[in-house]
Amino acid sequence: MSDSRPIRRDAALLVVAFVATFVLLAGGWAVISRASSRGPSPSGTAAVIASGLPSPSPAELGSSSAPSIPGASDQPQSIVLTGAGDIADCRLSGAQKTSDLLLEQQGFVFTAGDSAYEDGTSKDYSTCYAPTWGRLLDRTILPTAGNHDWQTKGAAGYLAYFGAAAAPDGVTWYSKDLGTWHVVVLDSDCALAGGCDPTSPQGKWLAHDLAASTAHCTLAIWHHPRFSSGEHGDDPQTAPFWTMLYAAGAELIVNGHDHDYERFAPQDPSGKEVRPTGIRELVVGTGGAVLRQFHTLAANSEFRLAGSWGVLRLTLHPANYDWEFLPVDGAIADSGSALCH
Repeated sequence: MSDSRPIRRDAALLVVAFVATFVLLAGGWAVISRASSRGPSPSGTAAVIASGLPSPSPAELGSSSAPSIPGASDQPQSIVLTGAGDIADCRLSGAQKTSDLLLEQQGFVFTAGDSAYEDGTSKDYSTCYAPTWGRLLDRTILPTAGNHDWQTKGAAGYLAYFGAAAAPDGVTWYSKDLGTWHVVVLDSDCALAGGCDPTSPQGKWLAHDLAASTAHCTLAIWHHPRFSSGEHGDDPQTAPFWTMLYAAGAELIVNGHDHDYERFAPQDPSGKEVRPTGIRELVVGTGGAVLRQFHTLAANSEFRLAGSWGVLRLTLHPANYDWEFLPVDGAIADSGSALCH
């Protein structure tokens, strides 16, 4: 009788090989299945709500995917705002240089008043602003009126150029929600705008707007700075704005008017340094108009730069913000970060 052990051994080896092959195949399909179920990772597209305005294209936001709605995910994306005040003067090259710099930035554009010199006429806008900063008009979601705009009756040139973006409710003050941020644009030409005090139409609107906001962080933009070391100095007419914004826990105020760059420590409405609940003020009147020197040193002024055109870039994160001042002739001159209150 022949020995059957080699046959049994060969059969056992075949069974082991079959089982090993099945396990490897099953494991591979499991890995593939897990990888497929994860799907693509979320993009870094900025999330925006801009009342009455179309969302920007993905290319403008620096992403290949469409913008998402704030609050649609657990971690809203950051918003980039870049801009300045005191901008286009046909006699100077500043607006061309700052607009070239803006074209290199992602996100949206703001202005801090006095966009077209000398008088904010329609001609000033068409001949001086349009060829420079006007190249970014479709990204300019936060225009602001200044005193030179009001040198044309009713700020007609400013309103005609920016249209509904400048006066969505028929007046020169408005607000927008951008991600977790509430952005308020005010008109500091108080006499011509109907007043800035709490009993004025603008003051009443601001009080109601801030009370209704549920945003985590607040930014305000207007032209005349409450505090300044520049040629024009402090403007007490805007004190009521500060009082209401401080009471509402606002983080940041951006102004123009003085043709320089200045950063203040967080302050209360009286000008006392208060950390961490004070409001930080940034003066950025460096968009292209004639530059001026500082005439004094205001209390709590932390950084000053005269003689350089440039733009301010704000990155508004869900619970904090970054600022960077970008001169046209060099590297970042001033930068920092702070938490929302």
